[in-house]
Amino acid sequence: MRLTEDQLALRDAVRRLLGKEPGCWGPLTELGAPALLVPPGCGGLGAGLAEVFVVQYELGRTLTPSPLLGSVLAAAALVSAGDDVVLPRVAAGSVVALAWASASGWAAPACSARRSGSGWVVDGSAAYVLDGDTADVLLAVARTDDGPALFEVEPGAARRAHTPTMDLSRRLASVSLPAAAGRLVGPVDVARVRDVACVALAAEQAGTAARCLELTVAYAWQRRQFGRPIGSFQALKHRMADMHVLVETAESAALSAALATPEELPLRAAVAKAHCAEALHEVAGEMIQLHGGIAITWEHDAHRYFKRAHGGLRLFGSPAEHVARLAELAGF
Repeated sequence: MRLTEDQLALRDAVRRLLGKEPGCWGPLTELGAPALLVPPGCGGLGAGLAEVFVVQYELGRTLTPSPLLGSVLAAAALVSAGDDVVLPRVAAGSVVALAWASASGWAAPACSARRSGSGWVVDGSAAYVLDGDTADVLLAVARTDDGPALFEVEPGAARRAHTPTMDLSRRLASVSLPAAAGRLVGPVDVARVRDVACVALAAEQAGTAARCLELTVAYAWQRRQFGRPIGSFQALKHRMADMHVLVETAESAALSAALATPEELPLRAAVAKAHCAEALHEVAGEMIQLHGGIAITWEHDAHRYFKRAHGGLRLFGSPAEHVARLAELAGF
């Protein structure tokens, strides 16, 4: 499994951009990042998950506080629902939030919807809404008598509050919809949307893990003890070798999911989410240990990578949930 020349060029462009202007959403929009999954007819690039993998991997390396993950989630839902109204705004860089999960997780939509006259009313409270407190466009997945459906809700009709987390580079919010009027976009395949979200997050986690290893190896050869670099000690070499294996397998799992066919996607997305989340958590923990005391100070970025690893461990479902999905998909 390898990236094409065009995908490698995209990676290089994103890496150069983030090296110059980290955290800048405008240049990423100009590069086409939010338009990747948007069909060409709606102003998008009509690209696939492989291109999403490339961009998310680079954002993970730098811990860039970008709304792209939420945009990918929203674009997948809008494409599934057959939208052609909001998708052009996604492609243009508007921050779009998808209210979906309840406080207990992503197993079922947190909101419900009912008909009211000629329109719809959406009611409920959603948690873990990516960029939900600052979004220009608010979408909600809601239960209806005919199954899950996607609704566009006026942002002013919702009560939105930032959710404080240890990871300051990831904006999460709680969103309450007190009988808010909603525009029905269409029925939505929530399983497909969740798979896309898992692949995008796994790609980010693979990039974050790779950067953790880079920083740890560099520090191990810089820090000296007993007259020699600590990276020359065999015990530490073994630990960094284990980190390397986790980084390589995480990248392989995420890329495999990004290149999967629609039929392969559920299985590979579950594998990627379960493995990449656990791999990053372990690699980031080892990074803290091998850096020593400086890793938990504001002088070094190591603690920021650990917080990102911990915060993403259960986003879109815990590794255990996805392992259970794998067992179900395999017929166990």
